[in-house]
Amino acid sequence: MCGANIDAVVAHANSVKIPGPGDKIFKDECVYSFDTPESESGLYICLKTFLGLGKDHLERHVRKTNSHLFLHHKQIKTERKSSSVEGDGPEKKITRLAIGTEGGFDPNGGKEYDITHEYSIVILPEFTVIPYPCDKLPDVVQKSAKKIIESDSATKIAELSALSGTWDGEIRSVSKHAAHLVQLDNGKKIPPSGWKCEKCDLDTNLWLNLTDGSIMCGRKFYDGTGGNNHAVQHYQETGYPLAVKLGTITKDGKGDVFSYAEDDMVEDPNLVAHLAHFGIKTSQMEKTDKSMVELELDLNQKFGEWAALQEASSQLKPIYGPGYTGLVNLGNSCYFNSLLQVIFTIPDFIQKYVDNAETIFNSNIPNPAEDFNVQMAKLGCGLRSGKYSKPPSSSADSPCTQEGISPNMLLNLIARGHPTFASKIQQDVQEYFLHFISVLQQNCKNSVDPSESFKFQVEERFQCSRSNKVKYLHRDEYCLPLPIPLEAAINKAEVEAFEQRKIEAEAKGAKLDPSDVVRPIVKLSSCLEALIKSETIDQFFSSAVNDKTTAFKTTKLSTFPDVLLLHVKKFKLREDWTPIKLDVSIDMPDTVDLSILRGNGLQPGEELLPETEGPPPVQFNEAILNELVNMGFPLEACKKGCFFTKNQSLEAATQWLMEHLSDSDFSDPFVPPGTSSQKASGFTPNQESVAMLMSMACVEENMAVAALKETNNNLEMAADLIFSNPDSLKEKIKQQNESSQDASSSQQPQFRDGGSQYKLVAFISHMGTSTMAGHYVCHILVDGQWIIFNDNKVAVSENLPKTLGYLYFYRRI
Repeated sequence: MCGANIDAVVAHANSVKIPGPGDKIFKDECVYSFDTPESESGLYICLKTFLGLGKDHLERHVRKTNSHLFLHHKQIKTERKSSSVEGDGPEKKITRLAIGTEGGFDPNGGKEYDITHEYSIVILPEFTVIPYPCDKLPDVVQKSAKKIIESDSATKIAELSALSGTWDGEIRSVSKHAAHLVQLDNGKKIPPSGWKCEKCDLDTNLWLNLTDGSIMCGRKFYDGTGGNNHAVQHYQETGYPLAVKLGTITKDGKGDVFSYAEDDMVEDPNLVAHLAHFGIKTSQMEKTDKSMVELELDLNQKFGEWAALQEASSQLKPIYGPGYTGLVNLGNSCYFNSLLQVIFTIPDFIQKYVDNAETIFNSNIPNPAEDFNVQMAKLGCGLRSGKYSKPPSSSADSPCTQEGISPNMLLNLIARGHPTFASKIQQDVQEYFLHFISVLQQNCKNSVDPSESFKFQVEERFQCSRSNKVKYLHRDEYCLPLPIPLEAAINKAEVEAFEQRKIEAEAKGAKLDPSDVVRPIVKLSSCLEALIKSETIDQFFSSAVNDKTTAFKTTKLSTFPDVLLLHVKKFKLREDWTPIKLDVSIDMPDTVDLSILRGNGLQPGEELLPETEGPPPVQFNEAILNELVNMGFPLEACKKGCFFTKNQSLEAATQWLMEHLSDSDFSDPFVPPGTSSQKASGFTPNQESVAMLMSMACVEENMAVAALKETNNNLEMAADLIFSNPDSLKEKIKQQNESSQDASSSQQPQFRDGGSQYKLVAFISHMGTSTMAGHYVCHILVDGQWIIFNDNKVAVSENLPKTLGYLYFYRRI
């Protein structure tokens, strides 16, 4: 069948390449769109560049590369009929608060599929098709196609490199009692079934105490189910710390172990031996009861913050079409999905990457799969076009569940070289936003920068307590952190009553129904007042008295951006330094006048502090500084800890660092209070990183500084830039030298500015107790109605949970 067109293949065979060890093969998805081998027209992989292309993008690629031979891949997926799984309990379902791990959230919803692959060689531009395999094809074409089919895709390789960490919301610490647990030789043997509580008639939710072998029922849950608290009472009477939930023990020696002494679910590495003491052979055990995580998941679907933010109790109406496209969760990428959904509703980003997409795609870019602007345009078009927003098949777990699009390429590109974002671990969306802005700016050096829509100038006013003279400093920011003054809650009496009920319930070994939770309600106006409240600054160097003194600092905004991002600082530290999330409601209005934040600079009657060369050099206690660095804190933050505690002690400096861990400038270069900051005066390289780059890469100081400037002081990314593209750095240094010679000393950074009236257009919410675990969703105001985007679930919002958000996006009216 293939003989007639072989001559046409031979005519183009000289351009065909066989993939080598260093070649990346993009065979999972089009580099310009989200067409895949499963799409109606399949995927075309170029035999010269190894780029995957959807049918709509072939003509451009042929024109730009003069490549004419492609391996066409069509993948057909057929769902298998359900079948029971032996030895895995009463039902096969989610058993862990995790994504991409066994027992965790399954992107396929637990479904299994049969996959059929169809291949052919296609000659462009005629679209001549030759079935593959075909032994009449030139040898180089056969080898190239074979190697492409057999090799891992570039996407898979990137994912494997990121699997050093995979978020698991239920990773448990090893119990301190496990290694030396005392087990009584009381002759007690536990049968393989027929268990019952020794103090009542319950035969479910039973716990085996690993010290004496007693079987008692567990706590009563807030929905009325569970036990009668006999296991808790047994611990209170005996002090025996560990118990395992019967029915959760599996063949591999795993099970739900609770430590009453540590008041938490724990790991017992010696569980097999501890069970054998009572005659239990784990190799013969099967899971027959729900684990604690399964029970928690069931309850979370009905009650609490998880249910509220996902609107789980509502009959959500699905919505499809342009602007209503879901994003697939790629293993804890919900923080990325939520942020980018919002980003591509902002006019500056739509104009840059959607309206201008064809211009970007037509640019002479050798590797579009690894070009930031191409991938941003690809995602923007994918989200806004509606091409990939279609009703699900009848087998979907929810009518709101779309197939969605997988933003693999952009996700990997933004995270490249970053020590945390390159992993599969859940991340803080606010930190990711700042990293995203940094990457965006690096790729918009000579073009329109849509991040300007977020940029605003902060005004810091310092007043010397001894001379009453003032100093004004300015810095640019992209996100405004909001403190939460719990003392300003408008329902204090109700909260105190709830807390008392909670204490009384816990004393009885019970828990309150989450639907009865009373959260403190704090108004946005109270948060704004706390933000601009005067703050006392110690060790302020006053040039008026030429000495350190105290000063009064107020923070306001010199400019108002087009889009103001408010970061509600919900995460705090307990007295024992463990992070907690404030369970609080913020009364966020639909529209707000932020004129209270406006700073107006030097006022009549104010006298400026005299300009000097600055304070004398700061002395740090090197011993304390080194100890802090060894504890894992950034060097610049350690300097601040020493400075603001006057080098008193390691404990005082550590306490200061823990209290300021969430500060936006925590890791910024240290500058004494009252002197110009790094953000105000321009880029300041990390000197340790400069020295390391000069030694490691054998480059001069200007190269090291330029690389750090391009990567915002990220050492790993700077090193990669030096080794991968030194010529571009040299060109940038040359351009900077030329521009600095021509630059006017009066030039100032430009900021957009306008009125103080804003409207809430989107918010991102976090579920869970830590930013490093849990889940993110976003709500966006689209054409007058609120839409919930929960990864690849998109629906009209019914019960808008806007008081429980984490990041709020206000657009100027």
